[in-house]
Amino acid sequence: MIRRLSEINPAIVDTALALFLVITSWLWAVAEPGQGRRPADLPSLTLILLVNAPLAARRRAPYAVLVVSVSGAAVYHLLGYHHGLNNMGPLLALYTVAAHRPLRAALVCSAPVVAEWTHASWHVPGVAVWSALGQALVVSGCAVSVGASMRLLASRTRQLAELADRLHQEQEAAAQRAVALERMQIARELHDVVAHHMSVISVQAGLGRYVASSEPETARQALEVIALTSSAALTEMRRLLSILRVEPAGEDEELYTTTPGLERLPALVERMRLAGLSIDMTVEGTARPLPTGLDLCAFRIVQEALTNVLKHAGDDARVRIVVTYGPADLALRITDDGRGTRATTPGGHGLLGMAERVKLYRGAITTGPLPQGGYDVAASFPLPPSP
Repeated sequence: MIRRLSEINPAIVDTALALFLVITSWLWAVAEPGQGRRPADLPSLTLILLVNAPLAARRRAPYAVLVVSVSGAAVYHLLGYHHGLNNMGPLLALYTVAAHRPLRAALVCSAPVVAEWTHASWHVPGVAVWSALGQALVVSGCAVSVGASMRLLASRTRQLAELADRLHQEQEAAAQRAVALERMQIARELHDVVAHHMSVISVQAGLGRYVASSEPETARQALEVIALTSSAALTEMRRLLSILRVEPAGEDEELYTTTPGLERLPALVERMRLAGLSIDMTVEGTARPLPTGLDLCAFRIVQEALTNVLKHAGDDARVRIVVTYGPADLALRITDDGRGTRATTPGGHGLLGMAERVKLYRGAITTGPLPQGGYDVAASFPLPPSP
């Protein structure tokens, strides 16, 4: 109910209030006995209309309404009319000034209201001038106080509304940033998946074509690696694209929620061995569960390093992978003795992607050629102490 009333146009409310005061004052002036006062007539009814009707515009022009209302009330009482509610118009106009204008202006505007109210009350039989002045000061002070309080309340309400709107905008901006970061993460994941698996497929396809006639067994192994690698690529791409779905399909829920981690390194190493790499993998320390994001990051670093070895190091390269679970850190090291170089390859994003991943998890990474030949990738991540 209150909410519906607050939604009514203020101009309609003010017009209804002015009409109510005009009609009520007219009825009071006509019905009230004279008691030595000038009886109600057409001029008095006209002055009552002049005092109260301008209140319909009190919010739009509070100073003008106050001047007209106080002037009309002063003339009304100077002519000997002292009937009813004709003092309410100036008080309501003063309240409006205090509610919509600075307090200093309201205090200045209260002076004519006090004077008019004192004059009107002084002519009531049995009321002394000091009593009339005191009554005028109290009533005008109440009008100014209530109006100023309403002005402060309205100001604080506006400030709260602005703060709420700003908070809503900040929440929307944060949500947009989160979506952008998630899209960047998906793009990075897709790059890793496509770059790794398509590199393996490309190398094996070239090898199969080269030895198709002379070494059928080698060609068959290359085709097997291509089949396994393409299947793994499709599986990971389905998992990534499923993130964009509202709900995962029930029969593929495990596929959609499982992300690769270090527990899948043996399968990755086996595929790369089938592709022709000689790999030795060692796990030092006690393996333990890692945060999902960090686990994925570590897996992608090893995957990217092996992809670079396959693409650049040569067919006879040997790779050594060392995964070390320390008390408070995780260390990865992938070295090879290949002849190729990776640092100057144009258009590559693998090394930049690894650096971004490591930075995201407050880790450190170094990459570069070895003095004796080959390439070295070393990364470390801080971990909470093992229980």
